[in-house]
Amino acid sequence: MQLRENRASVSASLLAADFSCLGSEIKRIEQAGADMLHYDVMDGCFVPNISFGEVILESIKGLVTKPIDVHLMIVDPVRYVKDFAAAGASSITVHAEAAEDIVPALKAVRETGCLAGISVKPSTPVEVITPYLDLIDIILIMTVEPGFGGQSFMPEMLDKIAAARALADSTDRHIYVEVDGGINGETAALVKERGADLLVSGSYLFGAKDPAAAVAGLKA
Repeated sequence: MQLRENRASVSASLLAADFSCLGSEIKRIEQAGADMLHYDVMDGCFVPNISFGEVILESIKGLVTKPIDVHLMIVDPVRYVKDFAAAGASSITVHAEAAEDIVPALKAVRETGCLAGISVKPSTPVEVITPYLDLIDIILIMTVEPGFGGQSFMPEMLDKIAAARALADSTDRHIYVEVDGGINGETAALVKERGADLLVSGSYLFGAKDPAAAVAGLKA
């Protein structure tokens, strides 16, 4: 999977789609110019809510023409990495807080051929990612509390995004800095200024009267 390294890419969060017509929603947002589809997996343990699993992903992968960006908000994610890769994931991101030792999960992702990402909750210092830089392709900074869609952006996370960019740039390869939570036309500019180059947006895109204009605004 190759995204643009000099401009922001947009990952549209399916959590905000209309599930009663998911196929048409996917087609609509892809035609609007989204670069990826963001697939949030919640287990009711790591986060309070439950979303969807690999069965739904398997059912839609034939409809999708863009990479699928899987975000595992689950405990002990190594158990399910291979299943989500087989179901169609292009990248798989796990949480640093989701296991006592997250290295096996990151290695399992890389073994599948998917891009490997690591995410941190708002309360977790970004520096905990440092030991894993050689194993990851994506740093995902949560700018809301994970587990619920439609939350407001937390501006106090801006310095954390900049710190993530500095960590990524300390390596000899490109690591994407992804941001998830409350991303819209205004907050997109703020996070891009701090070095984010992969923006997750749900309600703002799927609720837009003109999704193509909304996507273009995030990329501009």
